[in-house]
Amino acid sequence: MKTINTCEEADYSPLIPAIVGLCTAKKGESLKIIMNNAEAFSDLKTYLSKQNIGFREIYDDSRMTVEFTIL
Repeated sequence: MKTINTCEEADYSPLIPAIVGLCTAKKGESLKIIMNNAEAFSDLKTYLSKQNIGFREIYDDSRMTVEFTIL
């Protein structure tokens, strides 16, 4: 599983590394994207839903994680 942790990103939106990871993932690859920005996390979940990509949400204090597999 490829993990993308956007919590340390300060220069730009955490959506940038998340989408780069999504776009560079190979078919069948599982991704784990960790965020601490609730607005960006909500936007990512909306995007995945609109693309019909099923995902699992995990909440741990201020960190939010989404896990899914590229089909």
